[in-house]
Amino acid sequence: MQGMEFVIYLLICAGVTYLIRMIPFVLCRGKLENRFIRSFLFYVPYAVLGSMTFPAIFTSTGSVFSGCAGTVTALILAFHRKGLMTVAVGACIAAFAAEVLQAIL
Repeated sequence: MQGMEFVIYLLICAGVTYLIRMIPFVLCRGKLENRFIRSFLFYVPYAVLGSMTFPAIFTSTGSVFSGCAGTVTALILAFHRKGLMTVAVGACIAAFAAEVLQAIL
């Protein structure tokens, strides 16, 4: 019985996910002419990705302190237009250093 409930829940989730992706294609068949709507839709993926990722930054490490250290480092490096790899590695090093420093203190 337990396995059947899982399959039902999985099918419901798959159906809802499919409907969310299919409905815009059905409702908006023509090209969008409104510049505001096109501009808005252009930034939606970035906003959604940021809103899903940003809270996890602070809870993915051992403490909020190291998450903040990594975030601040990443923001500073990104502000100075460093590459993605440099920003990611710099943030990881800063978070690791903050963890080590916190363990020492």
